[in-house]
Amino acid sequence: MEKTTVLHNTFVIERNYPKPPQEVFAALSDPEKKRRWYPVGEQHDVESFEMEFRPGGMEKTVSRFNDKSLFPGVILMAEAIYQDIVTNRRIVMAQTMSLGGRNISSALITIELLKGEKGTDLILTHQGAFFEGSDGPKIREEGWRTILGKLADALGNA
Repeated sequence: MEKTTVLHNTFVIERNYPKPPQEVFAALSDPEKKRRWYPVGEQHDVESFEMEFRPGGMEKTVSRFNDKSLFPGVILMAEAIYQDIVTNRRIVMAQTMSLGGRNISSALITIELLKGEKGTDLILTHQGAFFEGSDGPKIREEGWRTILGKLADALGNA
């Protein structure tokens, strides 16, 4: 049998934000708020960010790696379709990422917001299929940890 070329992986990240679920949800669902923190990165420059936050709506981020990266000038694109949204409670999206025009992964991403003792407990579950030449699950998990840290900064807490 030929060796598979797809690596499947699931990881879960839990984080607490000392803000009510409504504020955390707003930072995730309002296009103007999310544009200020989500796509920003040190190794790439955002060329465009579009977001239609509704079930069936699409989110698309196009970035170009800069000279601080291993891939200067290469385009990184993330396209997602929102599958399920429950206000202040849950966001589920199916996402495909491409690097230089070649798909590197597809994932189902679930973000749950639970009222905790100290604000909001966020649980992110990433179920991914990583293709040849992808960044792989370890780097993707690090990326999501960085993104959730930027969310903390946007909410005014570290």
